[in-house]
Amino acid sequence: MSDTSEMTRYKVAVVGAGYFAQFHHEAWRRNPKTELVAVADQDMSRANQSGAAPYTDVEKMLRETAPDIVDIVTPPDAHLEMVEMALRHAPKAVICQKPFCGDLAAARRATALASAKGIPLIVHENFRFQPWYRAMKDAIEDRLIGDILQISFRLRPGDGQGERAYLDRQPYFQEMNKFLIHETGVHWIDTFRYLLGEPVAVYADLRQLNPAIKGEDAGFFLFEYTNGTRALFDGNRLIDHPADNHRLTMGECSLEGTTGEIRLLGDGTLHLRRKGEIASELIFTPERTDRFGGDCIYALQESVIAALRGDGPFENLASDYLRVIEMEELIYKSAADGRKLSC
Repeated sequence: MSDTSEMTRYKVAVVGAGYFAQFHHEAWRRNPKTELVAVADQDMSRANQSGAAPYTDVEKMLRETAPDIVDIVTPPDAHLEMVEMALRHAPKAVICQKPFCGDLAAARRATALASAKGIPLIVHENFRFQPWYRAMKDAIEDRLIGDILQISFRLRPGDGQGERAYLDRQPYFQEMNKFLIHETGVHWIDTFRYLLGEPVAVYADLRQLNPAIKGEDAGFFLFEYTNGTRALFDGNRLIDHPADNHRLTMGECSLEGTTGEIRLLGDGTLHLRRKGEIASELIFTPERTDRFGGDCIYALQESVIAALRGDGPFENLASDYLRVIEMEELIYKSAADGRKLSC
C-alpha cells in the first residue's frame, strides 16, 4: 500500500457537505498533496459550495472520479452503507467520521469488510491530533513531570442551555438518545488511550440537565490503569470556561505527575508548574487557533497521507478504534448499573 513518490497527489472524494464537512473540504483543498475532486450530498446546493465537482449520487461520484481517498462525513447510520460502497471502488484508503457507524455491530462489520479488501479504514477521530495533546504526549514521554498520577479534563463548551440549544449549528444533537458520551466524550476515550494507554476499569455517572434534549448532557467517567493512574472526564455542556473561543479546546485539562503539573487552558496553551512552586511557565503555544481544534483535521488528513507514502503508521485504524466503541458502551452500562466495570 506504500507510495513513496514525492510527486504523488492523491485524489479525494468526500461524502457529505453538512456543517462539519466544510472543515474537511477546506483542509483537503489546502493540502498540496491532495486534490479534492468531488463532493456528494443529498442537497446539491450544499455540494456545490465545496468548490469540487458536486454529486447527489455517491455511487456515480465514486465510479466517475475513481478517488484515491474516500472521506465519509455523514450521520452515523449511513456509515456502514457508505463504507461498503467506497470499498467496492478500491481506493487506497477510506476515512470515516465518528461516531463510527453508530453502533458496535455495524462498526465491526465495516471493519471486517475493509480488512477483507486489504484497504485501510481510518476513523476520523481528530482530538488526539490537536497540537496541545501532541505536545502533552511528548512531555509524558520526556518525563517532564515525572510519573503520571492523574489526568482530568473538564468539558465546558457552554452551548447546551435553553430550548434552542444546538439548533443553530447541529440541531440533530437534540434528538440523540445518547449524547454527551456518544457524540463528545468519545473524543476523550480515545485521547486518554493515546496519552496513557489502555484502562483496566471504568466508572461512570451520567445525567440529563436540559429537558429540551433527549440524551445526557452532563456526567463523569473515570478510567483506572494498572499502575494506579486515573483519567477523569468531567463533562457539562451547559457550563462554559474562560476562553474567547469555547470550541477551540472545549474546556481545560490538568496533567499531574510526581514532579509537577501541566495545564491546558482554553487558548490552547500549556503551562508547567513544578512541584513546590507557585508560579507556572508557558511551555507550548499552538501555531493556529483560527481553525477547528488547532487545525487537527488537517493534521489527521496529513497523517493518512504520510502513512500512504510509507512515512509512518496509520493512526485510528478501525480495527483499533473498535476498542473505543467498546469502552463507550461500558461507560453507559456503568452509569446504568451504578458500579465500576472491568475494561
